[in-house]
Amino acid sequence: MRTSIATVCLSGTLAEKLHAAAAAGFDGVEIFEPDLIGSPESPEEIRALAARLGLTLDLYQPLRDVEGVDEQAFQGVLRRAEAKFRLMDRLGTDVVLCCSNVATATIDDDAISAAQLRRLGDLAGAHGIRIAFEALAWGRFIDDYRRAWRVVQLADHPAVGVCLDSFHILSRGHDPAEIESIPPAKIFFLQLADAPALSMDVLSWSRHHRLFPGEGSFDLAAFLEHVLRTGYDGPVSLEVFNDTFRQTEARQTAVHARRSLRWLEDAVARRMGPAAPSALDLLPDAGSPLGFDFVEIKAEDTSPIEALLESVGFTPRGKHRTKPVTLWTAGSARLVLNEQHARGLAPHIAAVGFAVPDATALTERAGQLGTPVAYRRTYAAEQVLEGAVAPDGTEVFWTEPSASEPAWVAEFEHGAPLADSPIVGIDHVSLSQPWQVIEEAILFFTSVLGLPSTSSTEVASPQGLVQSRVIQSLDGAIRIPLNVSPPILSEPGRRASLPQHVAFACSDIVALARSSRARGLDPLRIPENYYDDLAARFDLDEELLVTLRELDLVYDRDETGEYLHFYTATVGDLFCEFVERRGHYDGYGAGNAPVRLSAQGR
Repeated sequence: MRTSIATVCLSGTLAEKLHAAAAAGFDGVEIFEPDLIGSPESPEEIRALAARLGLTLDLYQPLRDVEGVDEQAFQGVLRRAEAKFRLMDRLGTDVVLCCSNVATATIDDDAISAAQLRRLGDLAGAHGIRIAFEALAWGRFIDDYRRAWRVVQLADHPAVGVCLDSFHILSRGHDPAEIESIPPAKIFFLQLADAPALSMDVLSWSRHHRLFPGEGSFDLAAFLEHVLRTGYDGPVSLEVFNDTFRQTEARQTAVHARRSLRWLEDAVARRMGPAAPSALDLLPDAGSPLGFDFVEIKAEDTSPIEALLESVGFTPRGKHRTKPVTLWTAGSARLVLNEQHARGLAPHIAAVGFAVPDATALTERAGQLGTPVAYRRTYAAEQVLEGAVAPDGTEVFWTEPSASEPAWVAEFEHGAPLADSPIVGIDHVSLSQPWQVIEEAILFFTSVLGLPSTSSTEVASPQGLVQSRVIQSLDGAIRIPLNVSPPILSEPGRRASLPQHVAFACSDIVALARSSRARGLDPLRIPENYYDDLAARFDLDEELLVTLRELDLVYDRDETGEYLHFYTATVGDLFCEFVERRGHYDGYGAGNAPVRLSAQGR
């Protein structure tokens, strides 16, 4: 599959964008006109640079407002087009994107639009250039790809075809199935973008909120299948307008973009089965993680975390035989406390381990998706952990499950025997994300680990809204809320992000809260006002309400069940949560998060 990316997707100068696209493995680029206009390099120099980098220049864009105008205005269109075609000759690009008219159109007549495209095609053909006509979702008269195709048919010119753009089609809710009726020779270009489901005007949605495939709500696999079923074999290109991507480092964004296309290629190949074009390659099928293997907490001094774990009944299982690392367990929950290479670091989640059905296939899959490798030095007779680095810097490791405890546990020596505990395992791991990597993080968990994003919510904090996106396996064995800090928390002189936390599943939250207090745990204090409100919202048994107040427990319920939980104080950049799910409750007590954030702020 030939891949391409519009330079508008990336930050930096045009030369920097070309270098980034080439380094990420793209085959070609679309040249966005403002990038060339602002470039100090001549068109000939850009052409030569692209050739040295192994990039084709697949499209020059855009040529706007070219049809649906009176004759006087169209003479201006022809003059403008002639100048652009001469420029494209210098650039070495033979396809130009012409958008349906949004500004100057005064004539709503397909025959006139077709005649003007035909005349434009005559001019373009003299330069060996083809016109890819695209229906913009906010076009004055032509805003549907099906009407754009009718106009192209009426134009009946070999140099005039269509450009199909997933955003312009799917954002308007148009059925992409009729794409299959377009001859492949008349599909001159294909542009892809995903997007979140938003209720706003389509122009603002398009200009600020497009995403790479796999990060939004569009079914791009189905869309691309319709295009490929026509026999189209041209470039599959990304055109993503997004404020975040245009502020982040170009090479990182280009790798992110290329990963999204590789994931989409695999998704379409699986969807089409034997009918898939031979150019589509499958990724190794690694399956989804089966459960959490461990969570690693790194700090220069882990003793405050050890004291916390001891107070809630975790068992110290010993020290690693070659590293300054200790293991604490309760039920199936395993916490690794790591002081190696941690000078100056406060306690934080450094790594998460997963049990997976096929570790070898997952390692190969991650490599084909271009994910950075997480490297850990190991010695003879120690288990090698394969892994990758997530976009926020968290290391992710995977091993295949064993009948009892994982083999690596035996590398920890001189520990106590595992004691009984109401803690049965890890319920969820909440990771704080820098604002600029949240979409890339969603794609990482989706494409590499096969974990979908299941929900999104916003929670009020004293410093502003916290965006939360949940990654969750279908069976609920893996739950990872990804929380994006309000911008004020990223300003100089303030904490860079929200604290992270590990939530542990419990069989008896009340017994754990009582025993933990008896061992010296000082939980996060919940204000009395919360319990007054709780009594008003839910018809709770008075005895339960007294218990909740006494133990600083918080509560939620829905039609499927109940959720009881409590929090510890924050140590460094980390706190712990202990939860009991009753019935089939599947949420996270989102209504309690503002109370927790306020209490932590105090």
